[in-house]
Amino acid sequence: MSETGDIFHPPVVVRPPTRGARPYRRVEIYGRTVGRATSAEDVAEFVRRAGVDEPDLDDPELVAWRGGDRTVWAQPEQAT
Repeated sequence: MSETGDIFHPPVVVRPPTRGARPYRRVEIYGRTVGRATSAEDVAEFVRRAGVDEPDLDDPELVAWRGGDRTVWAQPEQAT
């Protein structure tokens, strides 16, 4: 089962942001890591390289955003 509870898996998965001074999000296409993205533009470029000329990053049938949507590029600050 997927993280959302269904059996459908979009071909592109953008993992949660990493911690640290230079956070990034790992991008997977069909289960293979294709790179590290620091912006939605990076994700779009990976998808274009995979053969989608004009990727719609808001299409849930194409992209699954984990740990935040396309606007989230850093972990939230933790209270001390």
